[in-house]
Amino acid sequence: MSLNASGQRGNADLSTSPIEMFASLWRNRELVLASTRREIQGRYRGSFLGLFWSFLNPLFMLAVYTFVFSVVFKARWNVESASKTEFALVLFAGLIVFNLFGETINRAPTLVLNNPNYVKKVIFPLQILPVVTLLSALFHAIISLGVWLLAHLILFGLPHATALYLPLIVLPFLLLILGLSWALASLGVFLRDISQFIGTLVTVLMFMTPIFYPITALPEALRPWLYLNPLTVIIEQARDALYWGKSPDFALLGIYTLVAAAVAWLGFSWFQKTRKGFADVL
Repeated sequence: MSLNASGQRGNADLSTSPIEMFASLWRNRELVLASTRREIQGRYRGSFLGLFWSFLNPLFMLAVYTFVFSVVFKARWNVESASKTEFALVLFAGLIVFNLFGETINRAPTLVLNNPNYVKKVIFPLQILPVVTLLSALFHAIISLGVWLLAHLILFGLPHATALYLPLIVLPFLLLILGLSWALASLGVFLRDISQFIGTLVTVLMFMTPIFYPITALPEALRPWLYLNPLTVIIEQARDALYWGKSPDFALLGIYTLVAAAVAWLGFSWFQKTRKGFADVL
């Protein structure tokens, strides 16, 4: 590559335009896929079962949830339910979505801090680091979803056809996570305490999201406030499509998509504008 071409590419990598947000991912797609593969394999490197753990972990957790909530607590998601295993499946569906968020956001503040060598390499596209983390979390979410579908098939038969809406529901959620990850990856360089705060915030969000309880369990006056939580809409829509056989609220998803796209662009723009200062701080 010529010096002029390298300079042009470097300028493009620093662009804050919405088009560049997607163009940079396409331009570096091979690096993104290779880094994601290395990220996933690195997690299980040295273990006897290797990648098989990505299947065993959610299978084990689903078995635990089923036993604890259906046998020990004898929990029911609603008063009409007679199924002992319904609570575990409904709970696990919500946790799959939450874990996708939690795994990515918890790691976001330290992404740049943990890769100082990349900061010093002008040609390395730092903006792909949150994307790699998100794709790695998405891989594990897909494996967990496979376990959920298998359990549903064994216990209740084929899932509802509305489960096919799940990618449409999750797509804007991925945009939101990516935007937050870009912003947090940058803030984590300049504010080292942000990682501690985010860890606590994610834990709080887990209990402030209707994962362990239906939203109808709250007083009606408080329910609208719960929808200010960006996780609530996606978890409710995903659970409806997967388990209850309900079609998504497309109007609500449309609004969510617009907000998520705005958050993604703002996070990307902030990351691009501040990345020039990373080397000075590190």
